[in-house]
Amino acid sequence: MPSAHADTFARDHLPPGHEWPELLFQLPELAYPDRLNCGAELLDATVARFGADRPAFRTGSGEVWSYGELRERVDRLAHVLTVDLGVVPGNRVLLRGPTGPWLAACWLAVMKAGAVAVTVLAQQRSRELATVCAMARVRHALCHADVVADLAGAEVPGLRITPYGGEDPDDLLRLAERAPATPYRAVDTSADDVALIAFTSGTTGRPKGCMHFHRDVLAVADTFSRQVLRPRPDDVFTGSPPLGFTFGLGGLVVFPLRAGASALLLEQAGPRVLLPALAEHRVSVLFTAPTAYRAMLDELDGHDLSALRRCVSAGENLPAATWQAWYERTGLRIINGIGATELLHIFISAADADIRPGTTGRVVPGWQARVVDHTGREVADEEPGLLAVRGPVGCRYLADPRQGEYVRDGWNVTGDTYIRDRDGYFRYVARADDMIISAGYNIAGPEVEEALLRHPDVVEAAVVGRPDERRGQVVVAYAVARPGAEPSEEDLRAFMRAELAPHKCPRAFVFVAALPRTPTGKLQRYRLRDLE
Repeated sequence: MPSAHADTFARDHLPPGHEWPELLFQLPELAYPDRLNCGAELLDATVARFGADRPAFRTGSGEVWSYGELRERVDRLAHVLTVDLGVVPGNRVLLRGPTGPWLAACWLAVMKAGAVAVTVLAQQRSRELATVCAMARVRHALCHADVVADLAGAEVPGLRITPYGGEDPDDLLRLAERAPATPYRAVDTSADDVALIAFTSGTTGRPKGCMHFHRDVLAVADTFSRQVLRPRPDDVFTGSPPLGFTFGLGGLVVFPLRAGASALLLEQAGPRVLLPALAEHRVSVLFTAPTAYRAMLDELDGHDLSALRRCVSAGENLPAATWQAWYERTGLRIINGIGATELLHIFISAADADIRPGTTGRVVPGWQARVVDHTGREVADEEPGLLAVRGPVGCRYLADPRQGEYVRDGWNVTGDTYIRDRDGYFRYVARADDMIISAGYNIAGPEVEEALLRHPDVVEAAVVGRPDERRGQVVVAYAVARPGAEPSEEDLRAFMRAELAPHKCPRAFVFVAALPRTPTGKLQRYRLRDLE
């Protein structure tokens, strides 16, 4: 389809067509028109459906933006982008700041202006930011005033940084106050114009830039959110993932806006902040990682969660013990799911009575999945293999030779080892690179971790392989103890022998204060493997 981009860098650096996965648009909801701007769809079309007076964004301090106020601010920002800053369709615009309404408004303005959003974390440092800017050829940045120093320190050639939320007379928000109050007509982008470049979160080292189209943004809302999550216009969403990751962008911006609902956007969203916020703001839909659910279990007393009706977990495997404990304490069934930055959001999940604890779920309507061997041949049910997925969104790396590793024979091969049972439920085994081969046995690290987490004095666990001359590898467990507890290595070893076959039991235990994680809570096992 003809592009609206004057700056064609993103389209020019898409992988060649023969390296793309097959795309599926089988649901009627996925029959998008050729011309489509996701910013206009999420904001202008939602206002047309539900009205301008409904709440859209909330803050922890009690501030509420209506849809009408959000649209006016987004349109003013879009005028600033195109008139004052000279952004043209297709330019990459870096977005950096704490999770909040202004960061979300900047993202929507970039969408309506037909530019390409490159949203990064407020915590990322100069070296990481320089890498992202170089890969995506970023020339414009909207950055919260509190975190400008690291971005400036990246010394990106030709980068124009516009701060927001500060005292500078040329602060973006001051420019927006002076911008025309007239509606901004969204750029008539093609449905397959690149809307965002999302960088992988770093669980395996060097990041990859994943390019997603305007239609992709709506497709994840019209599959997982609409078909499985099933939000209501009166829902209040919140969660811990930052908007710099697609888990947060979907759960805190795209899904609520598509449904006419609202989102509580918290700058700090650790477990001890989430629980009182859930009660105070009557949150009904929660997005966070398994680690947070487990941490909140010990803090539930005294918090009113009566408004909460949907709990979504993704980012890493959800242990059955955590699911069961949460259900017993709250009566709420956690909606487990697996997604990927390459595919934008969740593609296998289950909700309500369809949930089977210990599994990820079934294929989300609009997607297909199977388990294959290393040649790409589908394996039998109950046999482990690599998870392969295809649907309305697919992997398109930004000029990266790893495209050919991820996309094989038209399928996205995620790098996860899974088993599909005879009822079509998918059960996570391990990341393919987290399999430990010891004395001829294949040992899935997450299975050992889940067993270790059943010990009452262990709150976090990670298992990796340590090179061993005789066995090839041996299992090593890293454990974080419950505050005040001091379990011994002998105690853990005895416990694990009662839980697992002997060959799966860790040969060594390492007690640590914390495990290495990404800002979204994903465990970085590769860093532990580097230690070993």
